[in-house]
This record gives sequence, structure tokens and C-alpha cells, in this order.
Amino acid sequence: MGLTDRRTGFPQRWWNALERHPPPIPGLRGDRWRSPLRGPWLTAVYGAVLLVGLPLVIISGLLDYAAYSPQFDQAFPREVGWLRLPPFDWPTRPSWLFRVTQGLHVTLGIILIPVVLAKLWSVIPKLFVWPPARSLAQVLERLSLLLLVGGILFEIATGLLNIQYAYLFGFDFYTAHYFGAWVFIGAFVAHVALKLPRMRSALRAGPASGDRRRAQPFRAALRTPVADTRPEAPDPDDLVPTTPAAPTVSRRGALALVGGLSLLLGALTIGQVLDGPLRRTALLLPRGRQPGSGPNGFPVNRTAAAANINPDETGQRWRLTLRSGDRTVTLDRPRLLAMDQHTARLPIACVEGWSTLQTWSGVRLRDLAALVDVSAPASAQVRSLEKAGQFNQAILQANQVLDGDSLLALRVNGADLSTDHGFPARVIVPALPGVHNTKWVAEISFRTGTDG
Repeated sequence: MGLTDRRTGFPQRWWNALERHPPPIPGLRGDRWRSPLRGPWLTAVYGAVLLVGLPLVIISGLLDYAAYSPQFDQAFPREVGWLRLPPFDWPTRPSWLFRVTQGLHVTLGIILIPVVLAKLWSVIPKLFVWPPARSLAQVLERLSLLLLVGGILFEIATGLLNIQYAYLFGFDFYTAHYFGAWVFIGAFVAHVALKLPRMRSALRAGPASGDRRRAQPFRAALRTPVADTRPEAPDPDDLVPTTPAAPTVSRRGALALVGGLSLLLGALTIGQVLDGPLRRTALLLPRGRQPGSGPNGFPVNRTAAAANINPDETGQRWRLTLRSGDRTVTLDRPRLLAMDQHTARLPIACVEGWSTLQTWSGVRLRDLAALVDVSAPASAQVRSLEKAGQFNQAILQANQVLDGDSLLALRVNGADLSTDHGFPARVIVPALPGVHNTKWVAEISFRTGTDG
């Protein structure tokens, strides 16, 4: 059935007039999109992969937002209205929780890029259908597709630029990425609800015309060589070309190309969350690779120079101030080293996706709270020597303060912290986002339930 034979909705005369007067754009009649591979089955295969992968990217991204404790107004963006997630205390166990969620969000998001682009390639003829809609219902569907495609491309572009620290877009990454994610989520849910039955039927039918090879369509498609590759039967969505060109690659080759590109991107990315030799393979991540050797030879996201830390403030003049209500205790580094030292092997993970596992030693935060007579802190505010910046302070939840492995770290891997890693003292808490493991700590204020 051709375009001119289709029924149109109200107002019918308007849709028919649009059809009679197409704009002078090549490809509107399908003369440009002649690949015999295009069709419902290949589109459905790519869609099935995304249907599994994209929800994992979405869920891990929302969990990462929750890890920043939005109940303390320290997740970005702060003001999200009714898009705020239900508040809960981010757990400290397992200690690798944030390492997994953030690593999964970034790594899987990168791996899925070739699949997203292949899916867009498979449906690109739909962008050139004229008229673009034949009813008000189709107008709404086209708008949802615009939000879907625009949303995922926006999330990919801003995410990749953030990983590379290339803030070329001129707006706040956190705010744009968060709200852009919700636009995409809404469009994604609507698209799945509309297209899931069509995807299931296409996968069951397979790419072969007629009844051939329908018993095992996927296996049959993988075994079909280029010479035997044929277009699919005409479909209601007009994905199959009316005048197909001769095949130059099989469907097996197309799937292998996309899968190979995804595996390559994964191989160039996964090293950022692994310690050891594989870290050197993380070529796409500027700070995910090993920056040096020795006890402090692991990634640094923000150096002391970048944070404008005055060397005089981290020397013998440095003091740690503990507060709770009217009570204040001041400690220097020798006194901290004289206290009971606890050692814990904990990961540190950052929003760009990299993480590392190191052995930290120092004073438990709950022991510091006891010095100011706080046995059950409701929270703790940690302030840095860093004077400016979004992350020069952090508020820790009660469970984060009381965890037995939550430390004011003084040493790492048996050596004093380097200045770039937070000397003279930094916070290390299990499963806490890296930027909230505050470096160059100057003050900790422990709050009780009566502090307001």
C-alpha cells in the first residue's frame, strides 16, 4: 500500500494538501534509502539490545544522583521540583556500590553508542517521510520520537564531553544532563509502550520473506551470506526500500560491525574501573590511567594547584577543628597520628567513571565525633581548605559517619598522603562519591538530631 492510499485523519484535506506539495528535499520519496538490510527485523534486533541496556544506564544514573545525598541539597542540580527522587540514606555497604553504579553508567553508556547509531541508521527513512504525519495521533508520536532521538543524542554528547573535561556547551553539565535524562526517560517509556508489540512480531518473523527459515530467524540471518541476502517483505512502517540496491554486506556482517565497535569501545573504557595493567588500556579517559608509581600513584581528579591550596596551610600550621554545638576541639597531625589508627581497603570512584581500590589508614570518624561528646551524630559537615568550588565541603549521613571503615585518612598504602591526594588529611567513606571524600580537611562539624 503506497503513501497516497493510506487513510488520513482529521482534517483530511490538510494532510492531503501537504502530500501534494512536498518541499524540495532529496530522499522524501525514498529514492536515497535503498539498503536491502533495512527492515523491521534488523531494527528490532538493535531495539532489543537497547531495551536491555538503556534501562541499566538509566537506573545506574539515577542511583548515582541519589548517592550525592540530595536530602542535604548537595546533589546537582539542587532544585529539581517534582523530579526529586524519594529521599533515602545512601548505604555504605557494599563498599564498592558507587564504584559499580558509576562505572556501569559510564562504561555501558559508551558501549551502547554504536547500537544507538545503528538503530538510528535503520529507521532514518522515517525522517524523510512526507507528509511527516497523517493525523493528530501521528503528530504526537512524531513529537515523542523527536524527544527520544534528541534526548539520547544530547545525553551521549554531554556525557562524553564531561568524561573528557571538555565543557564546550556553555551550561552546567549536571543540570542539563539530569533534566535531559528525564526528557529521554519519558520519551523512551512512551516509545517502548507503542513499539514493543511491533518489535516482538518482527523478531519472531525474522528477516526472510515468506515462510522461509521462520523456525529460527536469528540463527538463519547469521548464516545467510551476502549473495543470499534479500530485502524483507513490505512493512507498515515503510522501512523496507521499494527499490532495493544490491547487497554489499550481510545482516551478519552488519551485526558483527556494530558488535565489534561496541566491544572495542568497551575494551578502551573498562580499564578505568580496574586496577593493574588493564588501566593503561583506558585510552578514552584522560584521568583513568595510572598517573605514576609508588604508594600515591593512582588517579587524581583535582590537584592541589587547581584547588589553589596554599602550601603554608598544609604544613606545621595546619590544624583540624572538630565542632558540635558549643564544644570545639583542635588537633594537629601528630596528635591525630597518636590516636588509634584504623586501616581499610576501600575504593574511590568519580563521576567521570574511573575508580581505584587503595589501602587507607587514619582515625575513624566516629572516634573524632566522640571527642566532642557526640555518640550518635545525625550528620557531619566536612569543610576543606579549598576556598571555592562546588565540592569544597560535603555533608555526610549518620550511617556514613558511624561506619567502622569511615576514616579521616592520614596515610595511603603505608605512606603519607601526597598533597594532591589530600595531605594532611582527607575523608574516605565506603561507597561515597569521590568528590564527597573531601581533601585537605580543615573542619568537621558533627550535628545531632537537636541541632535543627
